This record gives sequence, C-alpha cells and structure tokens, in this order.
Amino acid sequence: MNLYTAAMADNNPQSVIETFIERIGLSIEADGLPRIAGRMMGFFVIHGGPVSFAEIAERLQVSRGSVSTNARLLAGLGVIERVSLPGDRQDYYQLCEQPYVRLIEGHIQRQQAMEVLVRDVRKKIPAALKPTRARLNELHGFHKTTVQQLQILVKKLENQS
Repeated sequence: MNLYTAAMADNNPQSVIETFIERIGLSIEADGLPRIAGRMMGFFVIHGGPVSFAEIAERLQVSRGSVSTNARLLAGLGVIERVSLPGDRQDYYQLCEQPYVRLIEGHIQRQQAMEVLVRDVRKKIPAALKPTRARLNELHGFHKTTVQQLQILVKKLENQS
C-alpha cells in the first residue's frame, strides 16, 4: 500500500490533504519546477487564501525564503496573486481566479514565441538544406498546432466557470 492509498483508506481528512499537497509537489517537480512550488500550489487549491508567508512556511514546514521564491514563481505563472488586508502590513497570497486558464495562457505565449522564432529561422535557411528545412517545418507545425489546441482548451475551460 503506497502513501496515497494509505491516506485514502485512513479516511482522515488531514492525512488526505497532506498527501494531496505532497503529491501535487511531486507532480510539479516531475514537470521541472521546484517541489515546494507544487506543494504551495496544492496548499492553495485546498485553502484558497489569503495566507501570509509565515503561515505558508509553518504549514508546509519550509523556510520563508523558499516560500518567497516559489510565491514569485507561482505568481509569475498566474496561479497565485499577492493581496493585502486592511490594517495589516504583511503580504498575503491567494489562489487567482481561473489559475489553470492562466497557466495555459502563459504556455500559449511561450509556444507563440517559439513559433515565431522557428518561422524566422526557417526563412533564412537556404533551400539546399532540405533536411534542416524539413525539421524546422515539423517544429513550426508542432508549435502552431499546440497553440491552436491550447486556445480551444482555454475557451472550454472559460465556459465551465
């Protein structure tokens, strides 16, 4: 029995939440981002916010520096946003509206930039380099199709809300 199965069988809500947060961390890490960023994302999916750096650090048992670094990363990806509370000088973070749509929109922008790069390079490659041009055509098609399909996905997700 693995950690996830054990937590689900235990039927202890706190154990299930902790396991969920940890599994999101591992999943995000497998995608090349820091595990703490993934754990923070899982935390915000469960708790929403607003939550202070100190509370995040305490609840996830990580340093405030790690929280700060990964909060900037997640904010840059459009997952969380910094907010303030009246009469409080601390910064708080909360899950953004439609964070998953915002994640995909960021990916679309990066794919579009790659599509332009490949298109521009392809134009400058001499026709005599047919194999190179063929590979660039394939890469350009990949980015173009990816953008088109992600745009369709964004529309579907926006209509779900």
